[in-house]
Amino acid sequence: MIHQETHFAFLDESSKKEIRRATLKAVAIPGYQVPFSSREMPIGRGWGTGGLQLTLSLVGKEDILKVIDQGADESVNAVSIKKLVQSTTNIEVTEKTQDATLIQSRHRIPEVPLTPNQILVLQVPMPEPLRAYESKEAITKNLHAEQEYSGIWMMLFEQIIRYGRQTTNADHPVMVNNHYIMAPSPIPRFDNSKMHQSEALILLGAGREKKIYAVPPFTPIESLAFNDYPFAKENFTGKQCKLCGASDVFLDELVDEKTHETIYQCNDTSYCIERLNNMNTKEVESIDV
Repeated sequence: MIHQETHFAFLDESSKKEIRRATLKAVAIPGYQVPFSSREMPIGRGWGTGGLQLTLSLVGKEDILKVIDQGADESVNAVSIKKLVQSTTNIEVTEKTQDATLIQSRHRIPEVPLTPNQILVLQVPMPEPLRAYESKEAITKNLHAEQEYSGIWMMLFEQIIRYGRQTTNADHPVMVNNHYIMAPSPIPRFDNSKMHQSEALILLGAGREKKIYAVPPFTPIESLAFNDYPFAKENFTGKQCKLCGASDVFLDELVDEKTHETIYQCNDTSYCIERLNNMNTKEVESIDV
C-alpha cells in the first residue's frame, strides 16, 4: 500500500526531473561526472543515497526492483532500501536477477549477465579517481578535460615498484570510451570486465559527493594496466563454492567454525540459491524417472 502522505517514489517531481536531466547528460558523456543537487534521504549519507536517488527518479509503476549489498539481497541496507522504494511505489521486488528491470547494488555486479531491458544502479562512495593525489575539485576537472592522467599512472607505477603488483583490490580505475578515467564504484576487480560492452545501462550515483556518471550500453571499458604488468582480477583457480559448486564466480573466503578449514562460498547469494534450486529440481526429476 502506498503511503498517501508521500509522493510516488518519495521524491517530488521537480527533484526527479533534475536528477533525470543530470542522468541524461551523464549518459551522453560516458564516464563524465555530472553534478546534481543531492537531496536529504531517510538513510545516512554514505549508505547509498546517490544510488537511491537515481532509483527513485527512474522507477515506474511497471518496474521490478532488485537491491543487493555486498552480493546479498538480505542485508540490512538492501532490505531497508527495498522497503522504502516499495512503500512509496507499491512496485514488485525480486531477488532473481533475470526478473528485475531495475537493479540497485553496492559493491557487486550480479553474476547473471544483464540484458538491454535492465538498468544497473551502483552506489558510489568516492566518484573521483584522481582524488588520491589531487584534492582540489577545479584541478581534477581540468585534468579530466585535458586527459592529463599521468598522476594516476604514476600512482599505479609506484604500487608496482613498492609491492611488486598493483594494490587496488576494489575500485580499480577504468578508462571509459577511450576518454575519461572513472572510478567503477567499489566493485571488485573481478567485476570490471562485466562493464565492458555491457548490454545494460549502468548508472553510478554518489549522494555525499553529489555526482552522477554513466556507462551506456556497449561502451568500451578498459581497466588501467601496463603492458608488462597486465591487469589481473581476483584469482579463484582451483576453488569452488562449498554450497553449489560454482567455480567461475566471485567467492567469499570463510572459515568453517567446526573444522577451522578455509572454505569458499558464492558472494552473489541469489545466484547461489538459484543454482541450488536447479540442482534439487534435476535430482527430483531423476528420481521420478
